[in-house]
Amino acid sequence: MLAVVGAGVIGLSTAVCIAESIPSCAVTVLAEHFTPDTTSDVAPFIPLLNLLMLTSICLHYLLVLHLFLTKQNNNKLFLSVRWQVFQETPSTKDPYWSTVVLGFHMMTDAELQRFPKYKFGQSFTTIKCECSKYLLWLEKRLKNAGGQLHTEKITGFEQLTSSYDIIVNCSGLGSRDLADDQSLYPVRGQILRVHAPWLKHFIRDGNGHTYIFPGIHSVTLGGTRQKHNWEMSVDEADSSGIFERCCELEPSLKKSQVCSKLVGLRPTRNSLRLEREFFVHGNRQVPIIHNYGHGGGGISIHWGTALEATQLVKESINWRNPTSKL
Repeated sequence: MLAVVGAGVIGLSTAVCIAESIPSCAVTVLAEHFTPDTTSDVAPFIPLLNLLMLTSICLHYLLVLHLFLTKQNNNKLFLSVRWQVFQETPSTKDPYWSTVVLGFHMMTDAELQRFPKYKFGQSFTTIKCECSKYLLWLEKRLKNAGGQLHTEKITGFEQLTSSYDIIVNCSGLGSRDLADDQSLYPVRGQILRVHAPWLKHFIRDGNGHTYIFPGIHSVTLGGTRQKHNWEMSVDEADSSGIFERCCELEPSLKKSQVCSKLVGLRPTRNSLRLEREFFVHGNRQVPIIHNYGHGGGGISIHWGTALEATQLVKESINWRNPTSKL
């Protein structure tokens, strides 16, 4: 019996990967909140890495995600053309992810004409999806693999040691208390969703603070990156700032209608925690695989870290049962 704590994109993808890779393992996802009430539901599905995640392993995880998604028969996934524009030409014109996305090229003068304040741009094609739809797809996939979903607030690993042989911790910011990890902190993100069906291209200011992400039913406008800010209420000053910046980037947004305003807290630490430890409770020693601290890059690297966590689960099963050949 295996428990995955957390039902965002990290928890569900990890649970799916384990259930499909190890059919003999009974997988249960435990969480206080499921979609549409997770942090992942707020995040736009943008599979790109920020500069803080610029490592060879994260680039590998990004490639793994693209390979995984392009093989899926999922009508919720689409290809989307994206423009990234810069007010000053960056020192590196070919970004680290240019070999992962499709059709990467420098924007032509004709393409840049619609952005008069910008001197340089990059155009490419990548995957588009809406996170809530993707989470529902993961839930369905998990159930098809024999996994279960249970609503339960986990306040300590000792709650689980009598019922589960292995625990996978994907609790995000919950790990501050659950794993006593005080190095974990929130980076607050606020977005707007507007009705602007005429917009089809993803547009992002190269500074990373402003983006326009057309989804299936609405357009996401972002955003904020406020370190150590735990406030979950919508800040109207932030909303106004986001809307004004996005209208500068795409003036047609001035006639759009705001549908909703949302806040999410990115679970951030200096480095991703993806490792195994052993939790002792009474006479029980239970392996715990930690998979959290993805910050704003959870969407980009979730399948790669799910595969790594699954390998740690296999090693834990072999530790419990040395005759196992997983």
